[in-house]
Amino acid sequence: MKNKIIALIFVIGTLFAVSSCELDVAPTDAISTASLLNTSDGLLNVTNGSYALLKDNISFGGFVDQNNNYLRQYFQMSDFASDDIVCAQVTEDPLFYSFTLTHSPDQANSRFFWYISYKIISSTNTVLELTTNTTNDDAATKQLVGENYFLRAFSHFNLLRFYAKPYSIDPNAPGIILRESTSESASKARSSVKDCYNFVISDLKKAASLMGTSRGPQYASKAAAWALLSRVYLYMEDNTSTVAYADSVIGSGNYQLATADAFKSYFPNAATSPETIFLVAFTTSDNKGKFGSIASMIYSDGNSGWGEEFASQSLRNLMAEHTEDVRWNYIDTLSDGNGGVVTKNGIETFYIKKFSGQGGDPNLSSPVMLRLAEMYLNRAEANAKAGNDKAALDDVDLIRTNRGLENALYSGELPAGSTALDVVLKERRLELAFEGHRALDVYRNKRIMNRSYWGYHLPGLVATDIDLTKTPSGYDKMLIDYTNPRIIYYIPVDEILANPLCKQND
Repeated sequence: MKNKIIALIFVIGTLFAVSSCELDVAPTDAISTASLLNTSDGLLNVTNGSYALLKDNISFGGFVDQNNNYLRQYFQMSDFASDDIVCAQVTEDPLFYSFTLTHSPDQANSRFFWYISYKIISSTNTVLELTTNTTNDDAATKQLVGENYFLRAFSHFNLLRFYAKPYSIDPNAPGIILRESTSESASKARSSVKDCYNFVISDLKKAASLMGTSRGPQYASKAAAWALLSRVYLYMEDNTSTVAYADSVIGSGNYQLATADAFKSYFPNAATSPETIFLVAFTTSDNKGKFGSIASMIYSDGNSGWGEEFASQSLRNLMAEHTEDVRWNYIDTLSDGNGGVVTKNGIETFYIKKFSGQGGDPNLSSPVMLRLAEMYLNRAEANAKAGNDKAALDDVDLIRTNRGLENALYSGELPAGSTALDVVLKERRLELAFEGHRALDVYRNKRIMNRSYWGYHLPGLVATDIDLTKTPSGYDKMLIDYTNPRIIYYIPVDEILANPLCKQND
């Protein structure tokens, strides 16, 4: 089935090399774009193929790199640039640039992420164009068209998160290139951040209006569109709309927060949990193993992966306030056998297990992209910003109750010296750690990322070089302000060379 899906994508999807919108049609395949809607399962297979592009290793630059898949780059380019994960050694993998903020237009992981994102977008555009004038308005077709609108919005939005300033900082800044059809010119300027957000919102609203039946959490649904709308509006600081769409998901009655006991094994079993709204489903045959899995860099059972990046001291200090918190279950301490912790290059080894354990495999998981806990936290943040402190704290308490913290609730009272927003952002960090949120949560709220702990995010240093009780001049990777131009990535060189209208980031 996997091979069939990939073959179909190569036929009717697009090989979005650099910025080209041309279809790459394999002449040996039987199905074509012209006959797509005349086949019983053509639309279904192409749509499923677009989902497959979120996890498959595909050719880029003339060869297939086992480390190149959408999700690996998505999580590493987001989380490795945050203060939740610490880099334990120098590496030649381009993930290192996220830690050090030493980005360049030609770094391989960023180039691939840009490429595969637009390949997914072009595949969805193919479907949307072919179904524009169809008279087939049955529920199944509408569902699949809606899923393609969702995937197009999802892909554009994640590009925005990496390559454009946050909306809350400058909505008029250059955003990304909006690819709205397969026939438009390869040379196209970047739209503004505001226009890009509006485009994403439009797609998600269309998606929600079309989707009715759910094909399971591994596919988009009306609730997934609502959930992503809640996140998009949160980033825009549209508090009313954030709450409204979070309410739609919560009020649907289709989802439940995992209890404290269930959360201990939530991520390996996310596909069957009532908390999951949307995930990318992996099976045993999809397992990337030591090379290419998300888990391989952040966990190892001794043989399963490299295990070179750990939960940071900064995050662990925050978690240490409550050792009974079941979220500790996803931090795995490598003991030295004498009551201590094994260190690598002076950094304590605390592995991360949110992407491990599906079917008992240390490298296998179905990464969660949207879940119910985020909806409560989105609503809480919006209410905190709107001055509805008690509503915000009540939602935070609901999360904490389901994470083993029944005796550590806020009960409507703010801690001394904290605002409601402080409380919510702290809980977001604890709950959503390693899931791709932290860096943008800091910067879109115009706060400073504090990475004042030893790690190889401080290039050119060793552990004995630095006094972490001070902030020496020159150690510019310790405190990162939201105005730092490197909180976003350079537009990949492929786009810049092929598209003279595309402006590079500063």
